[in-house]
Amino acid sequence: MTRGFRPKVRRRDMPLTRMVEAAIQDQAGVDVAGYRDYRGVPVVGAWTWLDDYGFGVGTEIDYAEAYRPLTILKRAFWGLLGLLAASSLAIFVFTVMVARLQRQARAAAIEARQLGQYKLEEKLGAGAMGVVYKGRHAMLRRPTAIKLLDADKVTDLSIARFEREVQITSHLNHPNTVAIYDYGRTPEGVFYYAMEYLDGLDLQQLVDTYGPQPAGRVIYILRQVCGSLYEAHSTGLVHRDIKPANIMLNRRGGEGDVVKVLDFGLVKARDGEHATGQEDQSLAGTPLYMSPEAIQLPGSVDACSDLYALGAVGYFLLTGQPVFEANDLAELCRLHTSEPAKPPSVRLGHGVPPELENAILACLEKNRSKRPQTARELANRLGRSAAAAEWSVDEADAWWGRHERGQAAPAPKGNASGQYDATIAHQ
Repeated sequence: MTRGFRPKVRRRDMPLTRMVEAAIQDQAGVDVAGYRDYRGVPVVGAWTWLDDYGFGVGTEIDYAEAYRPLTILKRAFWGLLGLLAASSLAIFVFTVMVARLQRQARAAAIEARQLGQYKLEEKLGAGAMGVVYKGRHAMLRRPTAIKLLDADKVTDLSIARFEREVQITSHLNHPNTVAIYDYGRTPEGVFYYAMEYLDGLDLQQLVDTYGPQPAGRVIYILRQVCGSLYEAHSTGLVHRDIKPANIMLNRRGGEGDVVKVLDFGLVKARDGEHATGQEDQSLAGTPLYMSPEAIQLPGSVDACSDLYALGAVGYFLLTGQPVFEANDLAELCRLHTSEPAKPPSVRLGHGVPPELENAILACLEKNRSKRPQTARELANRLGRSAAAAEWSVDEADAWWGRHERGQAAPAPKGNASGQYDATIAHQ
């Protein structure tokens, strides 16, 4: 009727509305879902029948009028929700723009090759998280290796890991552990630390270029690594990524074959002090040199796990080949956990000093209780080999004299980590 419709039947012949029909049947009720009144307009109503008086009482109000406050509330809610969504989008866009500007500022700072007191020179290498440059301190003028956190990978986790690496390494002062000079953050947000510059070659490069090494030299190198690890283990730290690429061979202080252990980025503290998140429970390391327990129970690694890896490094130095080789990671892990290592003498087809071979095979025992229990014990065991006397400072100096320092070996192709890369290999 509100739209001009005229019924074709008399009013008395039209059906009763819901309210009237229910009321005259002596039914009290309420309908807030809405029904049509005699005009055809949606309404809500309430009614009851009064027997004592013989009539019913009811009230109706248009549905639109009854729910107008709710409609206003809904519109206000959706308006606020839309405003919140627009604000969130604006904040997100602003955050992205700020992050992009920060990355550009960090990249510009690196491009300018000036980080605080350090002047960057040539790029030495790049890895999973950082880039390493050769640099010089403005006042001291000494060559320095400067590691920068990759500007495109700056997150809370990467910063925590980066800080953790430098803090742990700076507390170690063994002469065979790389020395940390400085740590800082530029106004542009570039995180970096400065360490001693090493211009030698790592053990991976050594074997790739010059092949298997003589037994005396292998012992000479391993005993120095044992010294570095013994200090770390004594302070409750487990390296977790001992491998040829993380052990540098240098000519330092007028002596050749000075070992430096690098990359403490995966260090695990046995007391949990240096743990970040759930890192200590993750599979971490380099599969070719991981101990059985590092594969099966990553959270249980200890000093003996590092000694397993060191035994694998010694095996590689002596034979020129890793302990196990496989076509895929699963097979490699199976070999490390279940297959005994083939003796180096069998692998080479000729004799190997028995004390050295036995020491390496002891490190490679699947049961860690059968391995040397400390790095010092392993060093002493290696020192008792007659072959230990076959390589000394004089032999080392002669070797380095034949191979110009800084030109001993080019970095092998495919090794993008360079000399100082803190590789993190979560498989």
